[in-house]
Amino acid sequence: MKHVYLDNAATTAIRKEVIERMTTVLQENYGNASSTHSFGRSSKALLEQCRKNIASYFNVSASEIVFTSGGTEADNLALRSAVRDLGYTEIITSKIEHHAVLHTAEQLQKEYNVKLTYVNVDQCGQVDYEHLEQLLKSSDKAIVSLMHINNEIGNILDIKKVADLCKSNYALFHTDTVQSVGHYKIDLQAIPIDFLAASAHKFHGPKGVGFCFIRRESGLKPLIFGGEQERGYRAGTESIHNIVGLDEALKIAYSNLEDDKKYVSGLKTYFIEQLKNEIPEASFNGRCEDNTNSTYTLVNVCLPIAAEKTAMLQFQLDLKGIACSKGSACQSGSSQQSHVLTEILSENKLKQPSVRFSFSIYNTKDELDYVISVLKAFVNS
Repeated sequence: MKHVYLDNAATTAIRKEVIERMTTVLQENYGNASSTHSFGRSSKALLEQCRKNIASYFNVSASEIVFTSGGTEADNLALRSAVRDLGYTEIITSKIEHHAVLHTAEQLQKEYNVKLTYVNVDQCGQVDYEHLEQLLKSSDKAIVSLMHINNEIGNILDIKKVADLCKSNYALFHTDTVQSVGHYKIDLQAIPIDFLAASAHKFHGPKGVGFCFIRRESGLKPLIFGGEQERGYRAGTESIHNIVGLDEALKIAYSNLEDDKKYVSGLKTYFIEQLKNEIPEASFNGRCEDNTNSTYTLVNVCLPIAAEKTAMLQFQLDLKGIACSKGSACQSGSSQQSHVLTEILSENKLKQPSVRFSFSIYNTKDELDYVISVLKAFVNS
């Protein structure tokens, strides 16, 4: 049986070079970065060099990069502190955000009675920028939280446009860039984003580490209290080997960005073409069919399968060694429909199974041919 991994939007394989560098650090740089002896100073120097390297990719100061356990913690840090410590009274988001944002916003509404407002999205999942502007003009003190790339349907948000709208209306802008960092360049001097969340395991780095960009003099307060690590923003001994892994993965990602993008884009285009040829009744959710307005890394396809067979699709794909997802990996094992697709699809479309296939540099066209053949056989069975 073949094994084909097409769930790269959930997590990616760690690059060999990343593993090698992390292993060296685990063996040689085990000192606590807060210790003043030579072992600690060695770890501290490594930590700050990684911070400086990562900041350079986004054209920001090293002091604006705060290491976290991943994107979810970074999202929580920005949103909770904006409400709890900075006094923001309204969160403007959309109903198709990642649950790290949606559930945090809902909890903040319960705890602090903040106003929770949702910007309109169309049937393709595109944010209505005019509606966002109207909401901002009528808001008193709002933080906007909209993701750069949707993790289920791949739509790309115009973060420059949103950032400018927020700035002109005296609102803060937080964006979850978990699906875009390592795949797209983001210049934070050109784009006035206040807070940004990223996670290493989405671009062939280790799990359990990410970072939050916090614009200088934002006034943000810590989410986790204890020591003074991370300039007081995030207490706890830093995971040096994971941070080094993040640094190495990001360095390789941006060094090879254009070549990797061309290769992975080619896989996505080929996959869409073959789906259209072999299963012409299949349709594509969101704007994922369009590489200009969606990420080159994923496709979300609705398959022409009878409702009574829908429950068996994922099981059959797994039996054939194919890893993919019906939505966010955070929903794996859940019988609930994707909240993103529920928001944008018709009732009839929701009765048919939708599957997210996401690609990386480690995939091949031969693998895609195999997946198409398995899907075609199941559709025609």
